[in-house]
Amino acid sequence: MANLRLAMDSAFWDFSVSTPQALDGTAKLVPGDPFPADGARASRALRVQQLSFLGNGFPLGVIPSYGPASQKELGSFSLQSLLFKAATSNGWLGLYGQFRPKKLISGLKAEVAGGDELELPAFKDIAKHFLDKSLYSLGLCSQLALTPMSSILFSIEGHGERKGRRSRAMLFHKLPNHDITMDAAWPELFIDHNGGYWNVPESISLDVASLISESGLRYRFSLHKNSGTPQAHFSTKGDPPLALMPGLCAKAGFSYEKCWDIWRQRETRKDIIVETDKGQYFRPSYDIRLKEPHASVSGIIGGSCTAWFGGRDSLVDANLAAQSGEGEVNPQRRSPFTADAFGSVCYTLQHGKFRKLYGDLTRVDARLDICSGSAFASGLGHLVSNIFGRSQANGEVNPLASPRLNLILQQQVAGPIVFRVDSKFSLGSSSGKHGPHVEDIRYSFNYSLRLLRSGKVVAWYSPKRKEGMIELRLFEF
Repeated sequence: MANLRLAMDSAFWDFSVSTPQALDGTAKLVPGDPFPADGARASRALRVQQLSFLGNGFPLGVIPSYGPASQKELGSFSLQSLLFKAATSNGWLGLYGQFRPKKLISGLKAEVAGGDELELPAFKDIAKHFLDKSLYSLGLCSQLALTPMSSILFSIEGHGERKGRRSRAMLFHKLPNHDITMDAAWPELFIDHNGGYWNVPESISLDVASLISESGLRYRFSLHKNSGTPQAHFSTKGDPPLALMPGLCAKAGFSYEKCWDIWRQRETRKDIIVETDKGQYFRPSYDIRLKEPHASVSGIIGGSCTAWFGGRDSLVDANLAAQSGEGEVNPQRRSPFTADAFGSVCYTLQHGKFRKLYGDLTRVDARLDICSGSAFASGLGHLVSNIFGRSQANGEVNPLASPRLNLILQQQVAGPIVFRVDSKFSLGSSSGKHGPHVEDIRYSFNYSLRLLRSGKVVAWYSPKRKEGMIELRLFEF
């Protein structure tokens, strides 16, 4: 089924989205924004671990990625590789780097074109292009096991075209029924629902999450602290989201999820063991999560409450309003306490067992999301007022008021290769668009790794963000 846990996880501060804008391949989603597309969630494997694995299947261990750079002349295409790794019985260390070739190639062409016909450019003129630090980025990551149930992770990365470094420290601890995570970053990279990136100078969070129980009940508690004024990663229009402004935030949430099978064709021994004239051979599914054709309905419902302490209020769109000549505007202030409900319902239909070479997998997931119960109810109230002509002014549309429809289509191409489309539709008006419209779409090719049971190499591209990556994903359902 489509990932129902996005409904609660995306409301907290540790929800990571895949992006090539950071060398570690992740950015945090702004809490309180609409739920992201299902395939946007970052891989559970660290980027340095992905590079170590993927390097075995790519020439020279170099993995390409695509994403806009802060300097246009650098281009969007980049190459990443694991440069060094070391491991002991209780920890590991990895050094990885990134190279953007466009500026180098353009510089070398200019040198050759500017030289005389009978002479080559001087060696020092060529060398200066290779030594341009804006072409390179470096990252160092290390994880150490403190106890069998606890580990600590440190990472640091620097980009030649930008000043400063990005540092991170994380502590993981597993309890019998809970996971505890402490995460600190200087600065932290966030992404909002419009695809804009923001750097928060200091971001520290402590999260306690329960494991999924047999009853389907789950809960989380979190403390988070922002420090410093958020800065746009690129020339992002508008002011930063209120959730990124300085302050201390305490948040709690719970959810209850359930799944019902309409019908399901269970896996049998004949599916796994195939008999031929030459004998028997073992034929498992390319992915154990896709081994049984079925139709099912699933749902999740829950609530969360948030309390803010300290910090300062922020102005939203004040500069834009002043430039438009509208005079003074009333600032939007962050509420010190909020409580809300959320819910999702999903229908899944799968044909095929994903074992044969062709035509053995077609799967559709349709998920309807209500991101905010209060905003949805308020939106219905405005709609009724408009119908009966009682509305006196067109206020700003709350992006959380519109239900979202997520459609996921998966189709086997050949063997373990699957083409997948993740699309998200807003069923109301938002972001300056009126009526139902497409908010996001994402295309990917997935190569399932049978030996990993439910692992795959994913090459994805997002037209909205103009970004693409190759990742290793494990047990992503």
